[in-house]
Amino acid sequence: MTTLRERKTHRKAILRQLYGAMERNRPEVSGAALREELRLPDDDLSAACAYLADEGLITVEWTSHKTPATASLSHDGIRYMEEEEEWGAPRPSE
Repeated sequence: MTTLRERKTHRKAILRQLYGAMERNRPEVSGAALREELRLPDDDLSAACAYLADEGLITVEWTSHKTPATASLSHDGIRYMEEEEEWGAPRPSE
């Protein structure tokens, strides 16, 4: 079972990856790329993406297997990440 700390770490890592992709003009990231880059099992990736989508920070296109096909930051997600960066607060991975 994944701990609360691990779940938060996964969510922050996803936000960081999506923000970095957006800065490189890649508005969407495939679920496979997220899984590979973050080395997350499908269950953990899906749970983190579902949470972030429910919070309105990302948008997700789901596969028929309930795993992310693509994910991208929503407008609120971009604002959240920009505020983190602007205020010098630790990035979501920290």
